[in-house]
Amino acid sequence: MTNPDPASEARRAQASPLFADLAGDAQVSFEFFPPKTPKMEESLWEAVKTLEPLGPRFVSVTYGAGGSTRERTHATVARIQRETSLAAAAHLTCVEATRAEIDQVAEEYWAAGVRHIVALRGDPPVAGAKFASHPDGYENAAALVAGLKKLHPFEISVAAYPECHPDSPDAGADIDNLKRKLDAGANRAITQFFFSPEAFFRFRDRVAAAGINAEIVPGILPVSNVAQTRKFAAMCGAEIPDWMGRLFDGLDDHPAARQLVAATVAAEMCRRLYAGNVRSFHFYTLNRAELSFAICHLLGLRAKAPAHEAAA
Repeated sequence: MTNPDPASEARRAQASPLFADLAGDAQVSFEFFPPKTPKMEESLWEAVKTLEPLGPRFVSVTYGAGGSTRERTHATVARIQRETSLAAAAHLTCVEATRAEIDQVAEEYWAAGVRHIVALRGDPPVAGAKFASHPDGYENAAALVAGLKKLHPFEISVAAYPECHPDSPDAGADIDNLKRKLDAGANRAITQFFFSPEAFFRFRDRVAAAGINAEIVPGILPVSNVAQTRKFAAMCGAEIPDWMGRLFDGLDDHPAARQLVAATVAAEMCRRLYAGNVRSFHFYTLNRAELSFAICHLLGLRAKAPAHEAAA
């Protein structure tokens, strides 16, 4: 699929308001991380309950390096599955665990009613260290996908990198690795966050040229803390445009203004992706609902009343 023509996009922007009467035909999903404290748990559940009425097709919960959040991840996923209408997806990595240990975690998820796994190689427990698989573990995400498929017919999402994974020698090797994960049985790929629609469109073209026709879902990170985002970006090879950094200058003491700017920037990017025929979005919420909810609303999604209210 080719990139949208910039001239036609400009005409579209000038002809009508960017977000006027969108069809509401986008599909969304949300990512959370397991809470460390009672207060963080309260914030997480507020976010889950706020976003639930948007009807996401799934929500995912992250998993720390070396399984450092294993118990909290499992508890969070199981509670979402048990207490909400949402389909919960659990992250699972290859880091510092044997195949038997990882298989046991996967079996526990299946027993808890979880049918969707986000299968990742994972980052080394020590930042900056080179990844090394456990001698008795899964060597990479493709092997993990194949192992999970042998256990149960899980729905499986994997990661993709529009700007190339830091450990990949080049973009071609990165695409080859993605193809191996999908060939092993993954259903879709969710991208690492990026801040330029063109980065996603170029990646989508490379994926298509490689003969990959699986769904590629853009991962969206609404930025409200630039310093934190720079740290995330350095770990995964994402580029933060200079203009974005400048846009947040002077807003350290103005959290409400920072939120407004963050929503505007992310919403505009999503609108441009939508104009380029993207209809699925995955939001990295950082356990906060407002930014993702606002962007979904601008994209035409509307909260649905809970079933018991609709029937009243």
